[in-house]
Amino acid sequence: MAVVQERKGKDGKTKHRVLVRLKGHPPVSATFDRKTDAKRWGARTEEEIKDGRYFKSAEAKKHTITDLIDRYTEDVLPLRPKNSKNHKIHLAWWKDKIGHYFLADVSAAMIIECRDKLTKEKTNRGTPKSPATVNRYMSTLSHLFNVAIREWEWMEFNPLTRIKKLTESRGRVRFLGEEERDRLLEACKVSNEPLLYPLVLLALTTGMRRGEILGITWKDVDFERNHILLHETKNNERRADPLVGPAHSLLKELSKVRRLDNPYVFPGKKADKSAHIRKAWKAALTKAEIEDFRFHDLRHTTASYLAMNGATSPEIAEVLGHKTLEMVKRYAHLSETHTTSVVEKMTSKFLGENIY
Repeated sequence: MAVVQERKGKDGKTKHRVLVRLKGHPPVSATFDRKTDAKRWGARTEEEIKDGRYFKSAEAKKHTITDLIDRYTEDVLPLRPKNSKNHKIHLAWWKDKIGHYFLADVSAAMIIECRDKLTKEKTNRGTPKSPATVNRYMSTLSHLFNVAIREWEWMEFNPLTRIKKLTESRGRVRFLGEEERDRLLEACKVSNEPLLYPLVLLALTTGMRRGEILGITWKDVDFERNHILLHETKNNERRADPLVGPAHSLLKELSKVRRLDNPYVFPGKKADKSAHIRKAWKAALTKAEIEDFRFHDLRHTTASYLAMNGATSPEIAEVLGHKTLEMVKRYAHLSETHTTSVVEKMTSKFLGENIY
């Protein structure tokens, strides 16, 4: 309970010290000039301690955003190696803009003001940051606050829960036409980098990301079961991708001449590194006369071919390793013919021609 004590200050004036003691909690105290203020604080503090709110709010008044970012960078980021480089960039930006504020002073309005400034900043290409990029900055900050709330009890509330995400574009769908595909594969075959052709072919037949492919080791390849087991994926879940057709044959041939000093299927010059194919990839695109195409678009190509061949959204999501169907919606228009065929079969079977 709260106890108010009167004391004489050095200036001779009477001060009122209030001490709150509750079983199971450390004692807290404060000093006021007026007894009514002391009693009011004591009653409010006692209630907040009972509700489990006082010590969180006290921590929020003690720590700054910089304190939080520094601890997060040291204790949390090493446990989240995926995309940690971007997270560090995001956190450095937030530290620069609001690092000096105490956690108790952070508000949704403050975050929104920063977000609006961020949307006007330029990328390295001189273009404004996209809504998707801005949302990633916001997501990093939100996770920072959630850790402070759930694990460290430095905050009571995450102000980003009141802020809506910016509307993102539906996503780029650039895939290879038949002639482009043939030209690209031919250019890869004659590349100075012998690993480029099997690597690109594997990307086209599996939809795997470049980082996933370059991270494959020979122990991840199962020729008997015809699949490749991915341990490190973007959504941190293991995934088995099918290994079929010419990609299976090419990897089988590569396995016969694999390097003993390097575990990677696509090894680099150093024993512990995978191949660097950026220069060879760009040269192949130039030789094939293909414009506006990135390596990641091979993944879009796989998904597009699947959609055009009648694969359902869940099937495409499973092949690409998406947790939800949201990312697959961008390919929906490519399966319109398949959808029409399915509806026609259903109509013919259950409704028939004599319904009119």
